[in-house]
Amino acid sequence: MTAQSARRMPWLIIASGSLIVMLTFGPRSAMGFFQLPMLADTGWDRSTFGLAMALQNLFWGLSQPFFGALADKYGTARVLVISGLLYAAGLLVMSHAAGPMWLHVGGGILVGMAIGAGSFSVVLSAFARHVTPQQRSMAFGIGTAAGSAGMFLFAPISQTLITQYGWSDSLVIMGVMMLIVPLLAFPLRGNSSSGTQSQAQFQQSIGEALNEAFRHRSYLLLVSGFFVCGFQVAFITAHFPAYLGDIGIDARYAVIAMACIGFFNIAGSLAAGVIGQRYSKPYFLAYIYIGRSIAVTAFLLLPQTPFSVIVFAIVMGLLWLSTVPPTNALVAIMFGTRHLGLLGGMVFLSHQIGSFLGVWLGGFLYDRFGSYDAVWWLGVVLGLFAAAVHLPIRERPVDRPIAAAA
Repeated sequence: MTAQSARRMPWLIIASGSLIVMLTFGPRSAMGFFQLPMLADTGWDRSTFGLAMALQNLFWGLSQPFFGALADKYGTARVLVISGLLYAAGLLVMSHAAGPMWLHVGGGILVGMAIGAGSFSVVLSAFARHVTPQQRSMAFGIGTAAGSAGMFLFAPISQTLITQYGWSDSLVIMGVMMLIVPLLAFPLRGNSSSGTQSQAQFQQSIGEALNEAFRHRSYLLLVSGFFVCGFQVAFITAHFPAYLGDIGIDARYAVIAMACIGFFNIAGSLAAGVIGQRYSKPYFLAYIYIGRSIAVTAFLLLPQTPFSVIVFAIVMGLLWLSTVPPTNALVAIMFGTRHLGLLGGMVFLSHQIGSFLGVWLGGFLYDRFGSYDAVWWLGVVLGLFAAAVHLPIRERPVDRPIAAAA
């Protein structure tokens, strides 16, 4: 065993980053619980709320490459401070939204940008700078599992807060929680030129990195496949609680289901880190998307009961964020860590465009047809498409001229 492969994991960095991801991922995954009480008080329709959540996903995606590039150049900790402040401001504006525009600005644009500044691509790129390539997939799995834990914790927390204090005050309380993020950011200081892996980085400008990536076939396939991941999970996050109410299942099962997704998400993310370290990441991703399509098909065709809701939540939880560790690991394998925040952010932009369409179409088609069925089945078809595009991906570094690398 070499000295590099035997190097201990930087646990302070991983713990701080994981807590940050837990906080940034938690409230946004619980937004579905706010839909019905908010609409009952304001009189808005589901399209209005769906558009706000769609904007949140879109601005998350649009801002993530920008914040990833800033973190690569100026330091991860500085970007994470911005994340916490934006998150608190966005939830505060959302809590006092006097009209749809303020809901869209606060819950959509500001919260979306906050997640972009504090989500996976930014935090995992900091992890990648401080762990060996042999440790990378596992470190990514731990960070992703932390996001899953945030989903698991904030499902009951948000529902309890809404019951006790109402939806508006609950958003204020969660906004105050987000001010913890800047305090946790200090161990993640440093940019792409720092860390234990800095000497092995390939030096190139942002423009050169983007040009190389978007001329690389495997990267383009990865980008197109991750679009589907966003479409599927964002639709369920935003509309599943309301869907269960529509089919006559008690509201408490929505809380149980989202908590199950979050809990089994932890196991799925950690397992993805282990599996991705040992087996083909493209094939593993293809199996995940096929599994999602099978799970949704079975859920829709079989009798829908509280028991089937819980089983569906468990299966989807195992497959939920398990795409993130192998996807980010593939980007690092292809291009290294020099611009991982930027290039990982571009992949996630595709994810968030899918998220925008999944959330917005969910509300739009429901108001038009009175049913979510069309979006469910579209997700099934897209899952099979994603499986197909991952199979040709090559898990190896991009070919670079020897002279340029030297």
